[in-house]
Amino acid sequence: MSASARPRTGRVRRLLPCLAVPLLQSCLIVPRTFEVYDPECHVVSRQMDLQPVQVASIMRCSNQECVALVVAAAATAAVSAVISSSIVIVGNVAYWFEKQGRCQREPVPAPAVVVGNPEKKP
Repeated sequence: MSASARPRTGRVRRLLPCLAVPLLQSCLIVPRTFEVYDPECHVVSRQMDLQPVQVASIMRCSNQECVALVVAAAATAAVSAVISSSIVIVGNVAYWFEKQGRCQREPVPAPAVVVGNPEKKP
């Protein structure tokens, strides 16, 4: 490999993150609550899930600035995903208990129990 090719490779390697930055966006993961009808219990209950939200786009930056922005965006997205996931798990458990307390299932008829031998005559 020639000496002139080596600096070009290094320059391209340094610029690659900055060229890819316009494609990156700063996203957060947030919990979302919605209502669902449960026909078995005849009740409307709430559930939670995760929803990605775009906060900002990373535009026009240079070398170290790009790296810092990408690292900060990735760290923020990871932290928001962990915290939001915990909120969703706890929220769904609470909503499940709430639904069980309000559930109005139709009673299942008990099977007929025969005492003694019905075929035997007294």
